[in-house]
Amino acid sequence: MRHRRESEFPDTGRRWLQERDVIFAVTVHKRLTCSDPACGTGGFFLVSYDYLVNEHKLDKAQKTFLKHKTFHGNEIVANTRRLCLMNMFLHNIGEIDGESTVSPNDSLVASSGVGYDYVLANPPFGKKSSMTATNEEGELEKEDFTYNRQDFWATTSNKQLNFVQHIRTMLKTTGQAAVVVPDNVLFEGGAGETVRKKLLQNTDLHTILRLPTGIFYAQGVKANVLFFDNKSASPDPWTKEVWYYDYRTNIHRTLKKKTMRLDDLKDFIACYNPQNRHERTATWSEENPEGRWRTFTYDDIITRNKTSLDIFWLKDKSLTDLDNLPDPEDLAADIIENIEAGLNSFREIAARLEGVM
Repeated sequence: MRHRRESEFPDTGRRWLQERDVIFAVTVHKRLTCSDPACGTGGFFLVSYDYLVNEHKLDKAQKTFLKHKTFHGNEIVANTRRLCLMNMFLHNIGEIDGESTVSPNDSLVASSGVGYDYVLANPPFGKKSSMTATNEEGELEKEDFTYNRQDFWATTSNKQLNFVQHIRTMLKTTGQAAVVVPDNVLFEGGAGETVRKKLLQNTDLHTILRLPTGIFYAQGVKANVLFFDNKSASPDPWTKEVWYYDYRTNIHRTLKKKTMRLDDLKDFIACYNPQNRHERTATWSEENPEGRWRTFTYDDIITRNKTSLDIFWLKDKSLTDLDNLPDPEDLAADIIENIEAGLNSFREIAARLEGVM
């Protein structure tokens, strides 16, 4: 069962995604395609479509391609898929009675064999992949399972790691991806370490945006956005350096009172330098230890324990500056978030132990 809200993305996500030229513009001038293997109600498709229509003058052929050929996705929850198709139809994407570009099939089961230019994805949060079946007594039961795919780097029941692997297989050799993942993808051992090493080797994992809790997931779950470009086979790793933007440390956001807005990401946009991401300037230095934009080389990362991408360098001011503590409600929110994060970890451990016994 998918753990997603009806409103697929909060307003912050929508505002951010509307900056398609910041992350990478899905242009129809070259007949490029965009996919989301867990598209939910179609949030990424809708804001991408709005950007293209509002920012580009399209001729008739381009409008036709945008309507019928640009966007492709998967959504396994029937009601959510119906909402997605309706949302897309209301945005002039596809036909109500035509061939659907949103498949009801589980995208992780097998590769479709189709390569895409762009993949934008916020895979469903949840530790394990599972399927629901009816037992002999007529009761519904959930069973954990793994995807045994020859094109995957590692076999695991971790859904986020499976989606990262699958998304890489979806891309054309020149394809690009932006994927929202929780922290465990950055530091988990075993299959996680294998996937990270292969991702660094086979793609150019050039940027990681670290976000506060509650932006894409529930409170207590921290999100990151991985930006990577697919590459052809090579004996040498394609990733030379990974740029990090820490929009988490000393940042206090809530979905109700202190929501994240587009203006909050203007500094990240400038640092990302969408006009030419190969010309970037770090804001962190020994002279400016508070800089949020910093680069780490491939050698820096590959020598870390478990090839961990879970990197921080800013000091938590709440631990050192007692005269300028955050507001009491912010402190309370942080405590709640940490407790909920701990509970999530204990639930994962309990689920694993239950599967062993």
